[in-house]
Parts: sequence; structure tokens; C-alpha cells
Amino acid sequence: MFAVGHVALGYLTGKATSKLLNAKINIPLLFFVSIIPDADLLVGLEHRGPTHSLILQTVVFIPIFLLYRKQATPVFASLIQHSLLGDLLVGVGGVQLFWPITSQWYGTQICVTNILSITLEWSVFLVFLAILWITKDIKSLFQHQRYNLLLTIPVLTVILPSFLQFPLGVPTALIIPHLILLAILALSIAANLRQILKIKR
Repeated sequence: MFAVGHVALGYLTGKATSKLLNAKINIPLLFFVSIIPDADLLVGLEHRGPTHSLILQTVVFIPIFLLYRKQATPVFASLIQHSLLGDLLVGVGGVQLFWPITSQWYGTQICVTNILSITLEWSVFLVFLAILWITKDIKSLFQHQRYNLLLTIPVLTVILPSFLQFPLGVPTALIIPHLILLAILALSIAANLRQILKIKR
């Protein structure tokens, strides 16, 4: 799955979990953790390998659960959806879900450029936009919050593999949702920086 699908699924799973547990959510944090497993691309590890392991993600999250208890659960849901939903469902080669216990790769072997994959990603993105708008969560992205600067990482995951490769790293059919997500994230960061500069004056 591409950045658009991961961010959208991260928000949707985090939002659903927060409703079930009556827990508060931090939307920029959900966006941020939803793409964190792809840090393997930046540090030269095998893509969809250890950073996508549910075991490793759970172990890393134990101290966060101890500190924040149920408030951490929506964030954890947003994190594990990346491997469990996004990359397990879509992606040739699969994902190492249970590393270090096993190096076995799991997945459906559906290519990310397949029409089924593109349709799924568009569908998830449209549901994401609708819920973001209906719940008025989009407004919180344009309010001053210290976590809004975390959105810089999702911006980079949209720009770098998507638009700075030739040929383009994403299918043409997914350029529009990538641009919409990029605009939302960039405007949120700009609004936050403007507020920070205003406070410092």
C-alpha cells in the first residue's frame, strides 16, 4: 500500500478503537505512527522486514502501554494496521509479521499497482476524507498543537517515494489522493508554524 492508504487506514483504525474504548486520540500522532514501519526504507533495512513485525511493534509499545494505558490503544491500532491490513493485503513479497520468531513472509501477493489495490486504496481514502470531515477532526489539524509538527514525516513519505522518482513511484490513478493528502498535511504544518511564530513575537 502507498502512503495514502497507510495514513487513511491508520486514522480509521485509531478512530474506531478510540470510539470502542472511549479514549482520546491525537490525529497527527495517528498519521505519524501509521507510516513508521516504512522507516526501513530510510535506514537501509529490508522493506517490510523486521520493522513490520507485530512482535517487535508490540515489544516496543509495552512501555507506552504502561505509561498511557488505554489511551495508547488507538495509537497502537494505527501502528499495527500498517503491517496487518495495508501490507499484508497488498504487496508482492508479503511482510515478516512474526520476526524474530520466524523470517517467514506472509501476504496475498496482490501487486500495489493492480486495479484491485488501487480501488481499495481510493475507497479507504474516500472513507478517510468523509469521516475526517463529518467528525470535524479536520479542524483540529489546523489548530495549534505541539504534535502537528509530527506531520512532517508523513509529508516526506508522500513526497519522496511518490513524486521524486522518475518514473513516478505511485500509479497515475493515485496521484490525486496523494496531492490531496499532501495539501492537508502541508496546510496543517503551515498553520501550526504560523501560530508558533505569532506566539514568539
